[in-house]
Amino acid sequence: MLQRFLDPTILAGLSGLDLIAHTVVDGFISGLHRSPDFGFSQEFAEYRAYHPGDDLRHVDWNVFARTERAYLKRYRGETNCQVTILLDASRSMKYTSHKIDKLEYARFMTASLAYLAGLQRDATGLIVFDDEVRNFVPPSTRQGQLARLLHAIEKAEAGARTDYARPFAHLREFLHRRGLIVCISDFWETPKNIIDTIAPLRYHGNEVILFHLLDPEEIRPKLRNSVLLEDMETGQTLEVSPDYASKEYPVKIDAHLEELKKKAQGAGLDYFLVDTSRPLDGALREYLAIRKGRM
Repeated sequence: MLQRFLDPTILAGLSGLDLIAHTVVDGFISGLHRSPDFGFSQEFAEYRAYHPGDDLRHVDWNVFARTERAYLKRYRGETNCQVTILLDASRSMKYTSHKIDKLEYARFMTASLAYLAGLQRDATGLIVFDDEVRNFVPPSTRQGQLARLLHAIEKAEAGARTDYARPFAHLREFLHRRGLIVCISDFWETPKNIIDTIAPLRYHGNEVILFHLLDPEEIRPKLRNSVLLEDMETGQTLEVSPDYASKEYPVKIDAHLEELKKKAQGAGLDYFLVDTSRPLDGALREYLAIRKGRM
């Protein structure tokens, strides 16, 4: 059952990127952050062409085998990265309009990131939360850590309402090293509350990435008739007409997404919206391409 998260088609897609995205194979997380403020022993810095006299130990022979050109991998630092993934398992994450609900998609994403961080030998941990911390796996590089992470991901079930304050307060209690923090959620909360809760982690020198998962029907609903919608977390109901869904709602959801993105970027957080109907490998590939363009 656990192996279903390590879908070979997803991992094959990730490893098939160009030279910059080839860092995914050597370590997806190291490819995400190249800040000079960090010092991670296996942190990939860049490729450069081989010059006579260079140390052959740093040649990427896999690339040479494919291209017959010698490139050197350059690294920074002395210590590995600490990666903590926060997985939103609130009730709203169970929504879907197609084959995979948001929580299942989030499980696949969490497991893929944990697997790739493990390849990089990063100390990887996990917090599963709704309005409480439901599971916590402390960051570690110990043998069997991936199995522990996958087991926790497998057990993640949709719970109650979302409360970002508790998991992030819990994170601050044990977080003694700067590192990379990834939050995977549908972020159905006011942008100000989300960013006010999460941003303090950035101020302590961490890099924070927000993966915003939404079902395509949450972005652009398609209604033929009026329907009674129920909030999965509060139980409140609202009658929605096709006219509202096609005209007023798109304006409101676009404003919500734009506000969240701007506030996140203003606080120094990375933000990326993911439509759960798209292949995961494609979403991660696009994210890496966007980051590369900013570097």
